[in-house]
Amino acid sequence: MKKILVTGANGQLGSELTVLSSKYPQYEWCFANRTKMTLDDLELLQVQLNEINPDIILNCGAYTAVDKAESEKELAFKINHLATELIAKYAFKSNAKLIHISTDYVFDGSSSVALNEEAETNPINIYGASKREGEVGCLKENPNSIIIRTSWVYSKFGNNFVKTMQRLMQEREAINVVNDQIGSPTYAADLAQALMDIVESSNWIPGIYNYSNEGEISWYDFALAINELGGYNCNVGGIPSSSYPTPAKRPEFSLLDKSKIKSVYNLNIPNYKESLKLMFV
Repeated sequence: MKKILVTGANGQLGSELTVLSSKYPQYEWCFANRTKMTLDDLELLQVQLNEINPDIILNCGAYTAVDKAESEKELAFKINHLATELIAKYAFKSNAKLIHISTDYVFDGSSSVALNEEAETNPINIYGASKREGEVGCLKENPNSIIIRTSWVYSKFGNNFVKTMQRLMQEREAINVVNDQIGSPTYAADLAQALMDIVESSNWIPGIYNYSNEGEISWYDFALAINELGGYNCNVGGIPSSSYPTPAKRPEFSLLDKSKIKSVYNLNIPNYKESLKLMFV
């Protein structure tokens, strides 16, 4: 029986994979939280990988506090770059399959067309830079890796934009949301299923792939959809990013082109609004 290791098991994607795992009893699952897989201690991480000895690694663990990363650069790079590199090296030596999760924040946001996997990377914050270094290190140490860039992840688990909006829209009469950052959300349950579709496929084509739900929207548009689906009577206003300064800059445009993953793995990717409805079931 092949063993699947999921890092970042308590995160949004890891939690969705935990739910999904019951559909795949043919695998032995190992869900590693921060205790079982210590991404900020590389020596211990090596020991833990040897002990678990997985056949397949779904590397969902990451440092994801985008604003905090600006003041915790060393920690962000240790987890997102060095730990990823170590995991990739381990996977290559032990002939384990590795799917590593990356981000749209590797881009600078200056594009006006959906970004494909060949688009030039140029991160504008520490988090994005650390994730880009992780991608480079991953493919350098293990050319057989699959890397999936995703964006605006949300889930019924953990903290995310949708859950914050649901709370605020019930607490307040009016809220403002930035309307000049364009992309597409990703429902973590959809991404979890996509990962398993790849694992189950007879095709293993290494390289970088993009995955998010379909649709081109702003955070403001996303908030409007949440307001509508939740039946909240909140007045949602749109504001420019300049009116909502944050320690880390965000890309203004990071819409991902999903053509490659759809053609190689024959994936049917839902529209963002269809998946968003599942948050209200």
